[in-house]
Amino acid sequence: MEKHGENGTKVAREAEPLQSAVMTVKPDWIDYNGHLNMAYYNVLFDTALDQMFEQLGLGPDYVKARNASYFTAEVHVCYLRELEAGMPVTVNLQLIDFDAKRAHIFQELRHAEEGWLSATSEQMSLHVDLNTRKVAPWPEDIATRLAALMKDHASLPRPERAGRRIEIPR
Repeated sequence: MEKHGENGTKVAREAEPLQSAVMTVKPDWIDYNGHLNMAYYNVLFDTALDQMFEQLGLGPDYVKARNASYFTAEVHVCYLRELEAGMPVTVNLQLIDFDAKRAHIFQELRHAEEGWLSATSEQMSLHVDLNTRKVAPWPEDIATRLAALMKDHASLPRPERAGRRIEIPR
């Protein structure tokens, strides 16, 4: 959508991560520590990723029509602040990079009303031919959409937590 300044001239739109719909932390997702169980952070991140991929034309209709989908190859989650039952959350999604068969995605899970960061997820998704169950190139129309999103997200700063690894510093 175009933005216009006070004098009616076109204003360059600033790039922004994609944002998921608002989701709510469910009471049955709370563990014996009284906060959101780690598995459900992944449910929230995966739900948001599905929303983004649907916008790119990779939803259930794509799977049925082309017998292809995307699989997660690797995920790195950082838990930063506890979530409790009933809290509204949203996920910001940034495409870090992509190539002929892969998409590198970074997500931030935030409290939807207060804006604080609860967790981050970095992942590598693979495009898969469901006939062979092997990694396959993105179709041209999807690659074009990914390229447009990458062009938009290229101006965003690289997330501070992107590219982290697990280790005990010595």
